[in-house]
Amino acid sequence: MTEDETWDDINERVTEEWKAETTPFERIYEILEQTHDGQSAAEIAERALVSEPTARRHLNALVTTGFATTTQDGRTTLYRRDDDRVLMTRIRELRTQATRDDLLEGIRQMKAEIREYEKRYDALSPEELARQLPNEAREEWDDVTAWKTTRQNLAVAQAALAYDEASEQLAA
Repeated sequence: MTEDETWDDINERVTEEWKAETTPFERIYEILEQTHDGQSAAEIAERALVSEPTARRHLNALVTTGFATTTQDGRTTLYRRDDDRVLMTRIRELRTQATRDDLLEGIRQMKAEIREYEKRYDALSPEELARQLPNEAREEWDDVTAWKTTRQNLAVAQAALAYDEASEQLAA
């Protein structure tokens, strides 16, 4: 047995276990959560190991409940996760997992990290740095990615803090 055949066997086994341990709806939801760009019901069905009519039925239910959105590409409906829903889920999870002091400390650290990137590269944003970098600057490209991630995490942490403060004000 070759190494490629071993990997094929492992992939087939994992796929079969996933199919056996989840419902079609759960698989479609899981695929949809990973879908940033729109995909057709047929594409999602193939990835979720279900028929296209089953995928379309569950995707339409997810659109109705606000977990997914659609766009049209000619006559094809493309489905993707609702990024606002994902963002609110992240904010709520962070609010429950971190104390106010944890959020404030995390925000302070992320701001310091961003200032360090700005200082190190004499750039105001990761996008500005990316415009200056040659393709072979591997370490710097890793920093562009880390800087973007830090900036996103900072925005979520600040939103969680603001959400927490707004919730307290409404309860008062």
